[in-house]
Amino acid sequence: MRAARFHEYGDVKTLVIEQVPEPHPGPGEIRIRVAAAGVNPVDWKVRSGVAREMFPLELPAIPGRDAAGVVDEIGDGVREVGVGDRVFGLGGVTGATAELAVLSAWAHSPATWSDEESAGAGLASVTAMGGLKALGPLHGRTLLVEGAAGGVGSAAVEIAVAQGATVIGTAGERNHEFLASLGAVPTTYGSGLAERLAVLAPHGVDLALDTAASGSLADLVAIVGDAARVSTVADHVNAERLGVRVVNAVNDSALLAEAAEVGGQGCYTPRIERTYALEEIAQAHADAERGHTRGKLVIRL
Repeated sequence: MRAARFHEYGDVKTLVIEQVPEPHPGPGEIRIRVAAAGVNPVDWKVRSGVAREMFPLELPAIPGRDAAGVVDEIGDGVREVGVGDRVFGLGGVTGATAELAVLSAWAHSPATWSDEESAGAGLASVTAMGGLKALGPLHGRTLLVEGAAGGVGSAAVEIAVAQGATVIGTAGERNHEFLASLGAVPTTYGSGLAERLAVLAPHGVDLALDTAASGSLADLVAIVGDAARVSTVADHVNAERLGVRVVNAVNDSALLAEAAEVGGQGCYTPRIERTYALEEIAQAHADAERGHTRGKLVIRL
């Protein structure tokens, strides 16, 4: 099968397209014929070696953690999914950007989502939903999402709105119209945030989710008044110092199914900023590394 791989840690020039052996699912896993694969910040961090202590690899490695496609092989013990089913989900830290990929967590793709949208939902939705669940019930609460225009932030906005929250999202001004289209009240991040929120939410902000690791965590705690009402999916260092709950992405089929249900209701659609051919993966990684992505970047196979 064709796949993207890197044989050593380094910049995007390490990425090559080549023929590699086909993977096969183990017990509790499935294999899909990949239609599209997501590009996430963790992908370039793993490829560059920045994250090698957290995610040690055996090289060469295929980048990518989430993908969408059609099931073509099923491991022992797998139920409720069959060959030919259209699914999206998560595998290991690597392995997704290939014609065939093994998933350990998955859900059926809603008919309302394209292949690209399905590919953009895996890691973003489990991360967003984990961060939101850490905050408790959302109905009737005012939620601040820091970094709301990115893949995780935009997913969190739509899912929280669907659960009955009033959502205020921070982003650069170029993304304010985008945030409004998701159902959020947009505002800028950085200095003066508390003052802007006093106007936008005169009765106060109840909860905050940080997806940006922009150094604002102490401000978010001060804004909501209690570290227990703030969660972060990005800022591990400051969270430990402040007593904020850290939520890490997990390969959880239940969370994926919950996201798919919201998607099927028309309340959550993964936003795709750009789609690339497999041969353009170096450009996709370069764009991801620059940051400020609106929604998700996706590789089409």
